[in-house]
Amino acid sequence: MIDWHWPWAFYLLPLPLLIFWVLPKVKRQEAALKVPSLSLWKTSTSSAQIQSDNAWPSFILPALLWFALLTALARPHILGETVELPTSGRDLMLAIDLSGSMDIEDMQWKGKPVNRLFTVKSVLNDFISQRQGDRIGLVLFGTQAYLQAPLTFDWQTVRTLMNEAQIGLAGKSTAIGDAIGLTIKRLQSHPEQSRVVILLTDGANTSGEVDPLKAAELAQQSNVKIYTIGLGADSMEVSSFFGTRQVNPSRDLDEKSLQQIAELTGGHYFRAKDSKDLEQIYDMIDQLEPTEKDPEIFRPQINVYFWPLAAALLISFIMALQSIGLFRNLTYFVNTKMRKL
Repeated sequence: MIDWHWPWAFYLLPLPLLIFWVLPKVKRQEAALKVPSLSLWKTSTSSAQIQSDNAWPSFILPALLWFALLTALARPHILGETVELPTSGRDLMLAIDLSGSMDIEDMQWKGKPVNRLFTVKSVLNDFISQRQGDRIGLVLFGTQAYLQAPLTFDWQTVRTLMNEAQIGLAGKSTAIGDAIGLTIKRLQSHPEQSRVVILLTDGANTSGEVDPLKAAELAQQSNVKIYTIGLGADSMEVSSFFGTRQVNPSRDLDEKSLQQIAELTGGHYFRAKDSKDLEQIYDMIDQLEPTEKDPEIFRPQINVYFWPLAAALLISFIMALQSIGLFRNLTYFVNTKMRKL
């Protein structure tokens, strides 16, 4: 469907006629100085023949040129199909632990033992896909915290960057306080009522310059709500020289600090012992922090004004050739050849 930005431009169509009728005709004066010209060498017979063979009335090309220019001025564009834009819902920062303990294989995925990070990626892929009304950002932390993806509606890129993350990428230790501080910094320029952080870790704060509880107090002052998730099974079997034995792979998990962080900021603490627990936790967060349901409507526009502009350029080129006689000579030459054939 073709639409116009400035359709009023077509009201200028009769302007050349008005100028021709209203303005007085300019009388030409004889030149005081004659310059050399090739017109004296033209034969009257060939000139008359050329003019008789010229089938273009003198006003057609200028009229087409004027119409093409006005069409370009009216800015035609093609309207595309209606597209639903994501609305501005929550500003959701994901903070994921990449410390060495995330490599412990105490999780099950489709009946196979997998490490903790693999489970987090698998569950978060579905969770991120369901948050299309939110801006989502990604912070990865280990010994240090890094911003992997700023807040964006492009959840597919966030998923790709998350899936590419590897254990130890940010160091082997755990800097929970630095991760919280970085998420606060990235959320401060966004609306206060929509600032949410989901922090997932399997250990305690063993690195960094910021104490986690101090960072939580700063988050409270900045109206940032933090949901904390403690990840890791309660027991697992390990093989040794003396046989297999039961161990607690989550003995280093600082649940007390994670609970305090969540309580200070108005969030919740969750414990995920397996992949099913993690899926249920993200379902609960979906209910606690729902996305917006009224998307905005957008119709993309493709500008095509350059086509009539190109036509105007072509017509002006033909008029230039016609004014110097090349076009008439070419027409006369073609007609002569056609008669001989």
